[in-house]
Amino acid sequence: MRHLLSILDLTVEEIEELLTTAEDILDHPDKYQDACRNKILAALFFEPSTRTRLSFESAMLGLGGRVLGFHDAASSSTRKGESVADTISIVSGYADIIAMRHPKEGAPLVASQHTRVPIINAGDGGHHHPTQTLADLLTIRREMGRFDGLTIGVCGDLKFGRTVHSLMEAMSRYKGVRFILISPKELAVPSVMLEELDRNGVPYLECQSLEEHMGELDILYMTRVQRERFASEEEYQRLKDSYILDSDKLRGAGERMIVMHPLPRVNEIDPQVDEDPRACYFRQAFYGRYIRMALILKLLRERGEAPATPDKGHPAYPVNQLPGAVCKNPHCITTTEQGLKQIFLRNPENGECRCFYCESKAE
Repeated sequence: MRHLLSILDLTVEEIEELLTTAEDILDHPDKYQDACRNKILAALFFEPSTRTRLSFESAMLGLGGRVLGFHDAASSSTRKGESVADTISIVSGYADIIAMRHPKEGAPLVASQHTRVPIINAGDGGHHHPTQTLADLLTIRREMGRFDGLTIGVCGDLKFGRTVHSLMEAMSRYKGVRFILISPKELAVPSVMLEELDRNGVPYLECQSLEEHMGELDILYMTRVQRERFASEEEYQRLKDSYILDSDKLRGAGERMIVMHPLPRVNEIDPQVDEDPRACYFRQAFYGRYIRMALILKLLRERGEAPATPDKGHPAYPVNQLPGAVCKNPHCITTTEQGLKQIFLRNPENGECRCFYCESKAE
């Protein structure tokens, strides 16, 4: 069964195909209005969402299909203690494709092991958000006209920011890409992401100043500090206003630089920036509907086919069950899912083991 759990589940060629289809839908929507007639999308959002959930629903309706589902965990049997595995086992008998968001990292992977239909990861904790990345890539292609040779500044919560993690994985596969990683030390990019950049020879610079490298950027990707990811309200309050982009800070930017944001924003982008022609975050959200239409079509068309070999950029890691090893990530699906075995991936280069579900280091 073909699923989309991570952006690395797609080859560069498949991404190009999806972007081309999305642009064709943008130009010729009538051609696709019955493409999913009699098909049902289940939108299972165990965590609140506005843009992603509505864009999936709008995408399926625009293809002539139908939608069912729920918008938060309180509306589902999760409130009664039902596992992800059981929920998916049932719902996959009612729909042709499932888009799910879950606060626990690795939940879509568990879902993919218990489904009759394709699973789309619409965000799992601070782990991955591949469909947002597809929307980001469509935005970059339409606004910049290329992927190669770009300097990308990502700013804000780089520790828990799943959109940042997926975007870095995607853009690392293009030539000449460089990252400027702007964050407080407490919200820096996880070491596993930096190790991946090093392994693939992708240059990056970590810093704490938003203005210092503004003139070097082709893209500034802002993110909010996510209150829901913090264990401590005090720590959130201390870090929430770390970066605020306003017109004064943009004076040091190039005329062709674009400002992106996965939304929602809180106060990290001043509303005055909305009038700047370089601000494209609302267009970015608009494009999300069309790339999700293209993805739904692809996964339904390829249902039952063997997946293409993804270009993951690292050797295949053998799966191990390590006696006594437990994932220490409190946001991992293994902390709540009933009967889920602790499984780890061993890096053959250095012997390091990471959780199969959330990719955290084993301790």
